[in-house]
Amino acid sequence: MLIASRSRRTLDIWPGFVDALAALLMVVIFVLLLFSLGQFLLNDALVGRDAALSRLNNQLKNISSLLAQTRTDKAELEQRLQGANSELRDSMAERDDLQAQLAVLNAQAHEAELALAALRLELDSSRAKLSENEQLAQQQTQQIQALEATRTQLQGEREQLQDEREVLRGKLETSREQTQQAEAASEDLGRQLAELNAQIARLSSALEVSEASLKDKTLEVADLGARLNAALVDKVEELAEYRSEFFGKLREALKDNPDVRIEGDRFLLPSEVLFPSASAELDKNGQREIAKVAHTLKEIMDKIPGNMEWVLRVDGHTDRRPIRVAFASNWELSSARATSIVKELIDEGIPPEHLVAAGFAQYHPLDTADTPEAYRRNRRIELKLTSR
Repeated sequence: MLIASRSRRTLDIWPGFVDALAALLMVVIFVLLLFSLGQFLLNDALVGRDAALSRLNNQLKNISSLLAQTRTDKAELEQRLQGANSELRDSMAERDDLQAQLAVLNAQAHEAELALAALRLELDSSRAKLSENEQLAQQQTQQIQALEATRTQLQGEREQLQDEREVLRGKLETSREQTQQAEAASEDLGRQLAELNAQIARLSSALEVSEASLKDKTLEVADLGARLNAALVDKVEELAEYRSEFFGKLREALKDNPDVRIEGDRFLLPSEVLFPSASAELDKNGQREIAKVAHTLKEIMDKIPGNMEWVLRVDGHTDRRPIRVAFASNWELSSARATSIVKELIDEGIPPEHLVAAGFAQYHPLDTADTPEAYRRNRRIELKLTSR
């Protein structure tokens, strides 16, 4: 009886235990589902953020390249402006000479003023001699005060003095002997004043001519600078039009290669398209590609004006891994590759005076990542149609 009772109790506990385990298992599965869903959503967000960061990095690289090119163009423009600055310095030297002449004229004017002061002293002496006749002295004092006014008023007052002197001669005939000496002094003073006015007029005329010449020189220098700036802007804009046409035709000619691309004012060709690994000798495919470049450039050359100084700059770039064979460093490899392309273009009929070869080694990368894809992007040849 006791054994049967224990067996019945054991059978009653087991279903409850199984239900508890099933419920716990369902809770664990639900938690795992929630964790998997959260991980999926988090991974999707991280992937979107990495893609956005990659796009922003590419935009930043493009802006940096454009800024570097702008600085290069600015340096070239500054070099061209040095010639204009030299002409400006010559004009400034001429202006200094004119200023020296002006100083001499000012000194002469000062001497004339000293002479006028001496004449005024003589007028004071004449006043003392004319003190016996009060009426005549008053009229002479008025005339002298008029003479001490400005230079323009002095000439008008001198004419008025001559008229008044003629009237006084009629009124003072009875006192001619007393005033004869004063009249002689007055006539001499008038002649001296006339000579002084003529001299001052000549000095003023010479001064005006010098100032006008200086202004003309200044205007010519300013106009020369404006014309030079306008000409430089026109040349840069005109060359940009030919560059766009050249890159467009070159892109069409090399459309079979998807790795060929245009970035800003540069045309980029992967080194693998032109050269074997660690070599500066163009392979057969590279020679064909450069021949296409030469053919396209010849079409553009016929349209570029003869007075425009332009060059096609060939820049060689490598990745940052050190080279171990054939060349001492990446400098030699990048320079040798650029030179090989220039020689090939010359063989294709491009004038050598319109070609420039430059090597930049690994110091101007497009992608700074340490991956095989980044290395492949950085190993490139860049073509740039620019002014000399």
